[in-house]
Amino acid sequence: MRKDESFLGKLGGTLARRKKAREAVSDLQEEGKSAINSPMSPAAVDVHPEDTQLEENEERTMIDPVSREDPKFKELVKTLLDWINDVLAEERIIVKQLEEDLYDGQVLQKLLEKLADCKLNVAEVTQSEIGQKQKLQTVLEAVQDLLRPHGWALRWSVDSVHGKNLVSILHLLVALAMHFRAPIRLPERVAVQVVVVRKREGLLHSSHVSEELTTTTEMMTGRFERDAFDTLFDHAPDKLNLVKKSLITFVNKHLNKLNLEVAELETQFADGVYLVLLMGLLEDYFVPLHNFYLTPDSFDQKVHNVAFAFELMLDGGLKKPKARPEDVVNLDLKSTLRVLYNLFTKYKDME
Repeated sequence: MRKDESFLGKLGGTLARRKKAREAVSDLQEEGKSAINSPMSPAAVDVHPEDTQLEENEERTMIDPVSREDPKFKELVKTLLDWINDVLAEERIIVKQLEEDLYDGQVLQKLLEKLADCKLNVAEVTQSEIGQKQKLQTVLEAVQDLLRPHGWALRWSVDSVHGKNLVSILHLLVALAMHFRAPIRLPERVAVQVVVVRKREGLLHSSHVSEELTTTTEMMTGRFERDAFDTLFDHAPDKLNLVKKSLITFVNKHLNKLNLEVAELETQFADGVYLVLLMGLLEDYFVPLHNFYLTPDSFDQKVHNVAFAFELMLDGGLKKPKARPEDVVNLDLKSTLRVLYNLFTKYKDME
């Protein structure tokens, strides 16, 4: 009898400890949910207990459930899934869920090799987390080598992709689809609300940020409707030279005030410096030097300058240029002429 009591006592203690552990996990889960749920997020976020076990100052992000149900977001995910499966059809790879199937780098490796027609030097199968991250890093470095020279902003990392961050994975896939001119049409202006949870002083705090996943088809592909410059290039090269001379005369009238002079439009505006200075002269203000790179020495710095000049144009009431900053930096004459003609139209009579 005493043996039975002893056994039941031990059993009761074990059950009590398990119940207490379950309650602790439940409390932790509720703490995470209460931090994430806010007036901006009316629907509850499905948070796993491990998602709320954060170290001090550690941060986790997740897509708001309302955004996940948005038809345009669902269309974007489905379009990318179908595209990947089409590309990898010969490999007999079927992707069903982006974050679950792409996080370890295996499918991304096959996708990049197929798209870029190359072979990456990585282990075929990696089971350990360290091995997965090493493979993923190699794949993402190869992606960076492809996209960086064309001015793509890299909005993903090894940790975010391996952590199954769907927003990062979508940014990566959209960039690849656009770079390789995938035969698909991505839905325009897809944005999601992202819940950011951070642990500070032992408590979970949440905030919401809007993340734009796609813009317009024109901006993503750099393709715009044909305009007068297309016609000039295709059918009237003699008139094109006249337009170039007129624009050179126009810009030099103002740049001469700073003892600057332009002879070649496509090359001398490619780093964005003259474009920024010209906007300051036309709008009669001094552009603080810390806002742009006076002597840019990298592609990214040049793209920053041209993009900054575009912002100044919008502030001055001009329409958004029908060109991408990357095209101007890449010495695309047609794009540069479009930008300068936009200025010429507004400021041609200005002394």
